[in-house]
Amino acid sequence: MKMKYLGVFLFVVLEVPATAQLNMELYRSHVRFMDSSVMVRRFKHDDVIRVIGKLGKEFRTKRIGTSVEGRSINLVSWGSGPVQVLMWSQMHGDETTATRAIFDVWRYLQAKDGPFQLKSRITWHFIPMLNPDGAARFTRRNHDGIDINRDALRLQTPEGRVLKRIRDSLKADWGFNLHDQSRYTMVDGKPATLSLLAPPFDQERSINDSRGDAMRLTRYLYDQVIGFIPGQIGIYPDDFEPRAFGDNIQKWGTRTILIESGGIGNDFEKLEIRRLNFVLMLTAVDAIASGAYEKIALSGYSEIPHNAEGRLMELIVKNVNHQGLVRDVGWDRREIDSEDFRRFYARGSITDMGDLRTANAYYIFDAAGYEVVPGKLYETVLEDMSQFEKLPIESLVAKGYTDFVVKGGLDRFKPQQVNVGVSPPPGQEIVLGANPSLLFLKNGVIEFVLINGTLRKAR
Repeated sequence: MKMKYLGVFLFVVLEVPATAQLNMELYRSHVRFMDSSVMVRRFKHDDVIRVIGKLGKEFRTKRIGTSVEGRSINLVSWGSGPVQVLMWSQMHGDETTATRAIFDVWRYLQAKDGPFQLKSRITWHFIPMLNPDGAARFTRRNHDGIDINRDALRLQTPEGRVLKRIRDSLKADWGFNLHDQSRYTMVDGKPATLSLLAPPFDQERSINDSRGDAMRLTRYLYDQVIGFIPGQIGIYPDDFEPRAFGDNIQKWGTRTILIESGGIGNDFEKLEIRRLNFVLMLTAVDAIASGAYEKIALSGYSEIPHNAEGRLMELIVKNVNHQGLVRDVGWDRREIDSEDFRRFYARGSITDMGDLRTANAYYIFDAAGYEVVPGKLYETVLEDMSQFEKLPIESLVAKGYTDFVVKGGLDRFKPQQVNVGVSPPPGQEIVLGANPSLLFLKNGVIEFVLINGTLRKAR
């Protein structure tokens, strides 16, 4: 089997100066500060309010606005220094990685009282959930269907007006625009686990002192985390978008940096990327407070690789010999939300076929030399999940059973090793849009199974 796994990398550092070890100290200690009350991506406004309510007296919190549906938009501030740093997250309601990292930063600040005397050098402001109505439905846009990040000029949305007013009232020196990007965004053939950008403020992508500072700090941040995810950080596309907040906030004089969280391995809840955001946020304000970013050459920014134009797939199975054809077959996964938008189940589907030699994926399997046949439907229709749970699933999978019918009690949002439904699967054909279960045999022995877009050993 030839399989490529792009996952979490270990990074070992020998003795280096203490100031250079901040990123390592933060990376290693993150688990101690991770807010375990909000582990999954699909949390809501009430979860944010609960976390804010537990903050200590060293934090100042206030309601700064109201969403279309009446949910509060809140500002949390810490420190008393002259440099004003503003971070805002969940402008898009379903982009939640940085919000959870902010919760972890708060716990760190409460425990450590801030590294390197930050409190007297900066005042750090957070808007942890700018779009609570979008978060309620785990969707990008606000209640009225407007993308808040395209509302910087018209200011039609109450959420956009809040962000503009806070930036102006603080006269923010630094702004951090925190987002999630597609899991399938790519850089140099690998996942763009993180993408960074010092956004332009005009069509010519001019560099003034303010944007130059943002570019230097961006390169500094790249250096802080690239060792943890080699080759998996890119520069986000830098076309000027005249309606976007990041571009305009840069234009209004705030040194602005975009951080986009993508994908890594099978960490679908983005816990590792949350950890990297934690490192980025704290090393960023430390560099601002100490002036460390000022030593970075401006030319270093242009040396960061750019996001690729293509996209990754979840899985590519090469050389599938089936139905008289030899094809490469690519799968993606789509998340289907529960009614309360707090849970999901994933469904695989074939999104490309043919000669995929120039494509990339999280996992690549070469099926040359394997006989490929459809998975088998378990012959007995089960009355309920209690009957299913008594089955020896591992041994049945080893015999080629991949799909099971259960009449009642099925919870689609509870992960299963096999396909479980209330009716037989519609088919096992290898066609675009389908989600076939497949068996890979050598000498008549099942070695691998592909179920719901996921490849695994049969035994």
